[in-house]
Formats: sequence, structure tokens, C-alpha cells
Amino acid sequence: MPYSLVSAATLGFDLVRLPAGRAVAEVLLTGLGADEAAVDRLAAVHPARGLDLERRGVRAVRGRRAREMAAGVPHMRSAADAGSGAGDRTALLVAQLEQGTIGDAPTLERLLREDVLGAEHPQRAELDVDLWDEATEVLADAAVGYWAAGVLPPLVRRDLTAAFDRAQDAGPLVTPAGWQLGPAEDDLMTFLAAVRDLDDAGRTRWRLAVDEGRSAQRPWATAMHEASWAAHVSGRTRALAAAQLLAVQAFLDGGFDLRDGAAGVWNAVAGCVQAVVMADLLGEESAAVLVAPRERALRA
Repeated sequence: MPYSLVSAATLGFDLVRLPAGRAVAEVLLTGLGADEAAVDRLAAVHPARGLDLERRGVRAVRGRRAREMAAGVPHMRSAADAGSGAGDRTALLVAQLEQGTIGDAPTLERLLREDVLGAEHPQRAELDVDLWDEATEVLADAAVGYWAAGVLPPLVRRDLTAAFDRAQDAGPLVTPAGWQLGPAEDDLMTFLAAVRDLDDAGRTRWRLAVDEGRSAQRPWATAMHEASWAAHVSGRTRALAAAQLLAVQAFLDGGFDLRDGAAGVWNAVAGCVQAVVMADLLGEESAAVLVAPRERALRA
């Protein structure tokens, strides 16, 4: 299944279940919010700068081989194949959700190159093409390296991510202003801070709230679609995608794990993000469906 910025919550579902999903979110957030200074910093650390043609070729070959290895990240299809005939369909479904991703490394890289850094990026037409291409390569390598951190040999992973890490040595590459999060930015940041600061009791309340609301799955999906469509028609798709990626980081910083991601807690958090960011354009009924887990958690 290809990723898209419109369905960033689906990407988030994968990221919260990957060993280095938080870092993947950071790479994508950097791309979404990159200004001229960020592009310059990324391009300046491109590992092929100063190399002759032969050594550039060696690096290109290493990059292709690393991407071949990245295919080893378990996909839901492979998880299903591995468990076929196991007998316990419920256990198989849980294993698929915990171990298998919906997308893969090529779809992630395509998202970065064509959507995050594509023609709609506000800086794309303003900056030098060569600098833009170098910055793109640094981000693409890092995205793949972190995505596949669980299966790549450590040296291979570091070869892909080292340039991005160096670019961050001088501090954050982007600020919230670069994401243009919209009129509900303050409310979003307040919600994410609350998720980030959860303790054991708070996480338990969210888990119980999700269990109580499982019968509302279909209304939830419809409400998520309505919020995504509202973002699309209002030109705020990139803002909503950035919000979901920030939510990935808050979810993991708040102590939730891959089992929580697979069991529905991520979907609950992502729904609240949709409702908060698109509050001015979302119908009351859909908004109520999306924030219901938070309301139940607060009452518990």
C-alpha cells in the first residue's frame, strides 16, 4: 500500500511499531518544514561531496545494496505467510499487527521524494536544484536507514543516517513555524504535551478507553476520512501530516509501545489529532467520534 500525506495517520501506525520510527518521523518532519537554511545544512553534509566519479559510484552501489537489505523489514503480507496454517486466527492477526508494516522502504522513500519534497513544497522552486537534490539524498538515505534499523547491520544503518545526524549537530533543522500547523496549533501542542507526559496510570486509562470504544470502529474510519478530506480541500494536507508525525514522537515519548500501536491506542491518538487540527472545518458528530477516547480517558 503506498503512503501519502493525506493518510499520514496510516504511516504513523507503522512508525510507532518500528524500532526507529521516531527518527523516521524526524526525517519527514525536517523535509516538510525545511527552509533555505535547512536545505543548505543538509546539502553541506552530503557524503559524496568532494569525491571523484569512481568513489561516487561505490557509494551509489552501497546505497542500492542497503535498500535491498531494507526489504527485510517484515510486511503484513510476509507476517501472514509465516503464520498461515497456524490455526489461531486471532493470534495470527495480533502477530500481523505487531510485526508487519503496511508500507515498505520504497513507498516511504517515494513519499519523501514525491510528496514531502515534491512540487508542492514551498521552497522547491526557490532554491538551487543541485542543493535541493543533495539535501533530498541526505533525507532519503536517513529515512530508509531508520526505517530498516531493525534489520540492517549497524554499519550499514550508520552509513545511511550519519549525514543527517551531522546536519543536526548544530541544533534542530526546522521549527514549528515551518510546518504551518494552522489555527489550532496551540491546542495541538497542548494535546501532544499531555500525551508525552503520560505516566503508567495515564497510559492505562488510554488503553481502557480504547477497549471501551471498539464497537465504534466504522464511525471512526468515516470521521478520519472526513477530516482528511477537509484538510485536502482546504490546502492543509501538509499541516495535518506534520501534526500526525509530531504525534508519533509524542506517542513514543509518552511510553506507549508497539503493542499499544497495534492494539488501537495509536489510532485513538491519531483521531484526536485529526479532530484538533481540523476543528474549524470538521462536523460536530465526526469530531465527537474522534475525541471520544480522550474524553473517556479523562473521565476514568
